[in-house]
Amino acid sequence: MSTGYAGMRSAMQWATSPLLLLALLVGQAHAQPAPAAAPAERTILVMGDSLSAGYNMAAAQGWVALLGQRLAKEKPGWRVINASISGETSAGGSSRIVGEVLRHHPDVVVIALGANDGLRGLPLAEARRNLARMIGASQHVGAKVLLVGMRMPPNLGPEYTAGFERNYRDLSRLFNTGLVPFLLEPIALDRSAFQDDNLHPTVAAQPKLLDHVWPALEPLLD
Repeated sequence: MSTGYAGMRSAMQWATSPLLLLALLVGQAHAQPAPAAAPAERTILVMGDSLSAGYNMAAAQGWVALLGQRLAKEKPGWRVINASISGETSAGGSSRIVGEVLRHHPDVVVIALGANDGLRGLPLAEARRNLARMIGASQHVGAKVLLVGMRMPPNLGPEYTAGFERNYRDLSRLFNTGLVPFLLEPIALDRSAFQDDNLHPTVAAQPKLLDHVWPALEPLLD
């Protein structure tokens, strides 16, 4: 009896020892499933000119800034980085694209360049080559691309204006990108939607530009 009792008492002491409790707690901790990791934030990189940089308005008023606000409400987990520069050309974008995609690792790249090329009469082949390089660099890092086009006024001649517009369609088809043929389409005929220079949209026009771009952009966010 005494031997059995002593053995039982010894076992009870071991069962309540700090080492055993620690072992049990460690075992339970390993048995608990690890908490799910928060999904990584995904990025839209916008490479544009003054039309996307929000020329002559507060930073929060341009269509790209409004895109950020819409993403927060409708596509949580997405953010937008606006790398647009007033006066930017396709050559400038082409020279910057590699550094930007390596810096930000975007999931989607919006390329909205060309207006300043056309105003300077840049040869169409050069503009096409610059945009192609931007698309290729973006896709090389695994990003989807939305190409946002521009149109030129007829005073540049029908051959140039038609070829300028065709560049975007041909590149989009060749690289299988999303396409907005003409960024300013919803306001192009409304003089009141432009600032005094008759080139840059007003603050009030920015939501219309976002609404125009959104249907082509949203499918790329799945």
